[in-house]
Amino acid sequence: MNRKLFIVLVVMCAWMTACTTTESAKPAKANPPPKAAVAQPKTAAKAKPGIFRMPVLSHPDSWSLVVIPDVQAYTERPRNHGIVDIMNAWILDFMEPLKIQQVLFTGDLVFRNDQRNLTPDRNSLLGKEQWKAFSRLMERLDGRIPYILCTGNHDYGNNSAENRNSWFDYYFPTDRNPQTRKHLVACNYNAFGMTTLENAAYEFTAPAPDNRKFLVISLQFAPTDADLKWAAKLAALPRFKNHFGIVLTHSYLAWTGERLQQERYRLSKEGGNAGEAIFQKLVFPAKNIRMVICGHIARADIWERGVSFSMAENASGKKVAQMAFNTQAIGGGFHGSGGDGWLRLLEFMPDRKTIKATTFSPLFAISPSTRHLAWKHDERSEFTFTLD
Repeated sequence: MNRKLFIVLVVMCAWMTACTTTESAKPAKANPPPKAAVAQPKTAAKAKPGIFRMPVLSHPDSWSLVVIPDVQAYTERPRNHGIVDIMNAWILDFMEPLKIQQVLFTGDLVFRNDQRNLTPDRNSLLGKEQWKAFSRLMERLDGRIPYILCTGNHDYGNNSAENRNSWFDYYFPTDRNPQTRKHLVACNYNAFGMTTLENAAYEFTAPAPDNRKFLVISLQFAPTDADLKWAAKLAALPRFKNHFGIVLTHSYLAWTGERLQQERYRLSKEGGNAGEAIFQKLVFPAKNIRMVICGHIARADIWERGVSFSMAENASGKKVAQMAFNTQAIGGGFHGSGGDGWLRLLEFMPDRKTIKATTFSPLFAISPSTRHLAWKHDERSEFTFTLD
């Protein structure tokens, strides 16, 4: 091989090598990865490390209440019972870290009080069987933590509040839970002249350094004038003059935050009071009632139709917080999961006027694959308000 030909071959080899090297060094777009590889869940999780956290108090001197929304869609189906059990077990696990003083249930404890017919793919338990199931689920809390129940329209009559017949007192007598019983201060007679927890009052003291006295008045669905007069007289007693009063009743507030003007149930038409009347006859005149908590409202899988909040002012010019919290139709509509395990946490701050509301699901929180769903952060679910 002559010298000129050898030089030409060397130059050509060098040029080809340079071209190959340049091509392999080009950006990845020349050889892009599959699209599926770009949007892997693992990549998203790495982008937001440590986003999940269990509920904690904002301040070590705070304490909390827990609000459980209507549980009727849990109790009507055995396959949903485990969700209530998860919620109750979680409450006990966090009872001390969150300093939980009371657990408040907003009513509609069963789907039908005395139902006699079974509807395929909607309910598989008759009325009394539903009460028995809910009673069994509540055994986890008995003797461990105080809980306060109120009755809803589904807890009366056959289908929904045709009369005042109820299995409630049979399964939840006054001495059912010793932790609740020690806070019980009064009961009003029910429609049949019996002393029950359908209309009852409870007193407790907030932990130090708060140390305030609280009075919780639980009213049956569509409370009568006699019920409201009893509650008003009780709240006005000198003993409770400086207490922080809370009214727990099933139906009171609409999803708009306005009080309900009327109800369509037979009991409502036969002397039962709706939200506005409860406010005018009990809440407004009272100097010490500062909060009303209810459930009842719901729309299938529309979150904002089951939760609302508004502020009112009583006759003394003091603020009254009004809160509706009901998730029974979330998670598949009225006959789906029963509410996806959502509960409301109310944290009472050490300044004795600020209250933080958050919304959490122990059901979603138990698995790493669903923990990103365990908190609700919209304005109806996470907010702070003050009551001077």
